[in-house]
Amino acid sequence: MSTAEKSENTSLIERLSSAGAHYGYARSRRHPSMRSALFGTKNQTDIIDLEKTCAYLNRAREFVEECARQNKTILFVGTKPEAKAAVQKAAETARQPFMVAKWVGGTLTNFSEIRKRVNRLIELEEQKERGELSVYTRQEQRELQEEMDEIRDVFGGIVHMDRLPDAILIIDPEYEDIAHQEARKLNIPEIALANSDCDISGIAYPVPANDASRPAIELFADTLAEAYKKESEARAEEREKAEAQAANNEEPTEA
Repeated sequence: MSTAEKSENTSLIERLSSAGAHYGYARSRRHPSMRSALFGTKNQTDIIDLEKTCAYLNRAREFVEECARQNKTILFVGTKPEAKAAVQKAAETARQPFMVAKWVGGTLTNFSEIRKRVNRLIELEEQKERGELSVYTRQEQRELQEEMDEIRDVFGGIVHMDRLPDAILIIDPEYEDIAHQEARKLNIPEIALANSDCDISGIAYPVPANDASRPAIELFADTLAEAYKKESEARAEEREKAEAQAANNEEPTEA
């Protein structure tokens, strides 16, 4: 590991500590799969080893960067109150789909039916924009608007996700158990911020840390979102240069 990498890791560990990422739950709630990620126990509360958290987070970041290089989609999920705002902000930074209102069973395993609800929203909004809803009575228009609002509240973050995601990012797989199980069933890789009560044995990219701390959630989500954004922008720049070079090569030369 280079001096620069060591310095970067030290800085990340300090930020994780400031965010309270090292606080686990009571020892009685510990899941056996988290044992190796713990530093110890204090006053019957598990303390997470932030050096290991840093290593796990760097590994997750490398996976996210690879997803960006391949233009893969990552679905950001965080429906617990302390996660909603951070997850939506991070997803928007990375220009990725998100679900923060609630997880609807079948969002992944019955995606075709979920997509019908999203298409219904798109259809109604297009009709509204064209003024076609004016043919309905005021009561009918109110009902249609309520339908649009209801669908958008739940599925607004996945309007542009027209196929299953290539990966899923979850805050607290214990809380988001249905999303977690659906991803496992479909072999969709998971990136998960997981506290000491979570089973991380079946998660491809777990990050052991305090999943109940808003600052810790923000740090986790922002770190990965920025990694995706940076790599995606670099890829777009390379593509533009390649296209410009190709165009220059095609210019006719004077005889």
